[in-house]
Amino acid sequence: MSETKAQATEKPEFYLKHDHHPEGSTSLGFWLYLMSDCLMFAVLFATHGVVGRNYAAGPAPADLFNLNLIAVATAMLLLSSITFGFAMLQMERNAKTETLFWLGVTALFGIAFLGIEIYEFYHLIAEGAGPSRSAFLSSFFTLVGTHGLHVTFGTIWLLTLMVQIAMHGLIPENRRRLMCLSMFWHFLDVIWIGVFSFVYLMGVLG
Repeated sequence: MSETKAQATEKPEFYLKHDHHPEGSTSLGFWLYLMSDCLMFAVLFATHGVVGRNYAAGPAPADLFNLNLIAVATAMLLLSSITFGFAMLQMERNAKTETLFWLGVTALFGIAFLGIEIYEFYHLIAEGAGPSRSAFLSSFFTLVGTHGLHVTFGTIWLLTLMVQIAMHGLIPENRRRLMCLSMFWHFLDVIWIGVFSFVYLMGVLG
């Protein structure tokens, strides 16, 4: 009787081979999404390059940006990329607890980055340097804010995935999701390096 039940609950070999989402299609689809995101950021960078010096007799980057604070935010995001790499290494070892630990550290770095960005936006708006003050500030808030929204989405995705791993372990579906999130997170790091160099450094030193 128990043998009959076991056979009923087991899936045929053919079903096991085909009852999953094709990994290749997921990777291809996510790469296409990243490319579309890359084009969007390219447009935002280009827009900032065109109007980034239109201050409308208002404050310039050197008057507004605290490079020390932005350097700390940059360090938070870059460190989060390293800790995410540690999480992926632990995933390859099938070490669930260690994977969750490094994902948790990554989430903390991401939240710290967002906290600094929110503080910067609040400080600028409180000083009267809001997005409507000049074309420069409009493009700045749009570019940096869009990146911040992506980090927010990535952090929520990361926390959700941690819950799924805690509940179901490192099953193939969660591994595939981790791989996609890893690509997304490193992509945001690359974009931020561009923002830090092009918007902040060139704005203050240029």
